[in-house]
Amino acid sequence: MTVTAQSQTPVSTTWHRLHPLWQGDETEIQTGLPHEQLSPAWQILLLGDGSPTRHLQLLTREPTEVDVIDMSPIGMNRDRAPGQISAIPGPRLRRQVWLRTASGQRLAYATSWWEASHVDDYLQNRSLPIWASLAQLRTELYRDIQGLYYGHSQALEEAFEQPGPFWGRHYLFWHHKRPFTLIYEVFSPYLIQYLGPTG
Repeated sequence: MTVTAQSQTPVSTTWHRLHPLWQGDETEIQTGLPHEQLSPAWQILLLGDGSPTRHLQLLTREPTEVDVIDMSPIGMNRDRAPGQISAIPGPRLRRQVWLRTASGQRLAYATSWWEASHVDDYLQNRSLPIWASLAQLRTELYRDIQGLYYGHSQALEEAFEQPGPFWGRHYLFWHHKRPFTLIYEVFSPYLIQYLGPTG
């Protein structure tokens, strides 16, 4: 089923954007951060261009599963998203998920924005992590990290059952030299037990 949206569709649900205490741009992403600000292990997770779903599975030694909590047509609404949303043709669809272990521990939160008419091309099984869906399709892609965040979210504190602040990022996925989705991710401090302290 393809989701369509009118250009003026009101957006009825919200997504969990961090209220940043600090944020970095392409300069920090390219050079990396001082290790006292963000440890090397956390920098590999946040600034590396590999699949976070795969990384989480390797860390926890459990399958990473997805709880889809929102699939909303948003039309041409900018949705308080990072500015790179303009690279995704509209009308758009917003998808929100929890990434968790098979045993139920929430590890990350992600929001992604898609061209509504093409979302089914990439997410044929919407309950799978994006990485798993694209791997099944043998899709070649490039993860272009655009922003890094350290900040608070009351909703995420409650959902992760962990106090903030949290580290997050946003990036574009490119395929055939065109961006096809914008993704905003926030990671739970629960990962400290695998990666060590953040800084």
